[in-house]
Amino acid sequence: MQQGSLIRTYRKRGPDVWQFRWADRGPFGKRIYRRRVIGTVCQYPDADSARKAVTGLLRELNANALQRCQLPMTIAEVCDHFVQRELSKENSWRSYSTKKTYKAYLKRWVIPHWGVRRLSEVRTTEVESWLRSLPVAKSSCAKIRGVLSVLFNHACRHELFDRNPIHLVRQGAKRRTTPSVFTPAEIKALIDGLRLRERTLVLLAASTGLRQSELFGLKWGDINFAQGTMNVTRAIVYGVVGACKTESSQKPVPVHPTVLEALATWREHSRYTKCDDWVFASRRHRGRKPIWGQTILRKYIRPVAHSAGIQKPFGWHTFRHTYSTLLRSVGTEFKVMQELLRHSSLRSTLDVYTQAISPAKHAAQAAVLALVYASEPSSIAVA
Repeated sequence: MQQGSLIRTYRKRGPDVWQFRWADRGPFGKRIYRRRVIGTVCQYPDADSARKAVTGLLRELNANALQRCQLPMTIAEVCDHFVQRELSKENSWRSYSTKKTYKAYLKRWVIPHWGVRRLSEVRTTEVESWLRSLPVAKSSCAKIRGVLSVLFNHACRHELFDRNPIHLVRQGAKRRTTPSVFTPAEIKALIDGLRLRERTLVLLAASTGLRQSELFGLKWGDINFAQGTMNVTRAIVYGVVGACKTESSQKPVPVHPTVLEALATWREHSRYTKCDDWVFASRRHRGRKPIWGQTILRKYIRPVAHSAGIQKPFGWHTFRHTYSTLLRSVGTEFKVMQELLRHSSLRSTLDVYTQAISPAKHAAQAAVLALVYASEPSSIAVA
């Protein structure tokens, strides 16, 4: 059946049709007979013209014949198939950070344990037990489960398998500990102890809630000093520039006058001040790349935090959690919080029926800065 079979089929209504038949291999190696209607005898008067119409289909079927004969496939083979088609540089469907994360989870967890298993040998309960035995946080287990599910969906999409056993795998993602947040007094202590560049970074992160990738992806042309706004149009992860996380992330961000003044001062002292230059450009790379966020955190910000008595663990995302907490503590409306944090949605009802005006955003942001610069910040408690 390598060349298929073409037959003429009678129909009670309408003209006869040409049908193309061929044999295929199912997920478990069993032969499956398939057929497809090519057209009517009016379109293709004889068998030769109908045969020419299936040339492309026949070439595609024979190209996949070797792959289909190797079924059933192992998890490692499906991983190779997935990496080649979905995680290649040419594929723009997923971001660079997502591709890097998927490859890491496949290499570190999936392939070592499941690589030699065939797709048909993977059981839902076995995957559940394995995830619970891993020495990692629940959120990491949930991500591993997600990668496995994506892998089986890929196999189903390419007809390498007929089901996804991961759909029924139960795995929570609840945090073991509550994320750290700064108090207004701690933010003020950080700002007072840092040098100009790091002080501007902390002030910008604490007053806008920008993600780390967005914070270091800013260029001077993104900041409108006259209107007091900032356009977040790109994100940089592992030195690779890409799009923002979501469409909502690209909405304009209000910038408080205090932050604008700090940015203007930093621009006066920076070597790279053109519109297309990075706001926090790296001198080592002569301004071609922004500075490395984790290096700045480790070498400059954390030592000052320890000197100020801040012993809690924190990263750049801690400033985003803090911004959200402080917004709630000053009574900001949920819709305004959603738009300030640039989340995709809070609830469908709020998205459809509620709108936050720009003055309300500026007022909420000003209230947060007022907490930071209060005369007696130690007496203010964060809700």
